[in-house]
Amino acid sequence: MLVVISPPFRWRNERVVDRASREVRLYDDVTSILDHCDDHSIPMALASRTEQPSWARELIELLSINHRFAFAEIYPSSKLRHFAALSESSGLEYSSMVFFDDEMRNINEVSSLGVTSIHVPDGITAGLFHNTLRKFENQGNASRH
Repeated sequence: MLVVISPPFRWRNERVVDRASREVRLYDDVTSILDHCDDHSIPMALASRTEQPSWARELIELLSINHRFAFAEIYPSSKLRHFAALSESSGLEYSSMVFFDDEMRNINEVSSLGVTSIHVPDGITAGLFHNTLRKFENQGNASRH
């Protein structure tokens, strides 16, 4: 079942909620993953194909994660456009990038560029993240972290 969240978003009882008082939160392991990337100077980017970029930006701000991302492409468009812009702004080649997404159409699209793309239909976990990073590094794609 797809649940669509909608603004206004606000803080209530130390949680971010939407108009219907539904909690909006990160997956359980995301904070530790972001901490690892920060601790190891791994640049991170957001690529969101959304019809409501202002909502996405508002949530990123309310969830206090906006400062963690060096790059962000948040607008209704193809992931190909997002990644072209990310490559341009970061100076990274596609082969130096790892992408996690819950939609297979995005995985297929971004994989075609040569980006290591991992399908996470139920959200990302720390175990999957670290295993992927290890394999990526062992293939010579990134420095060890």
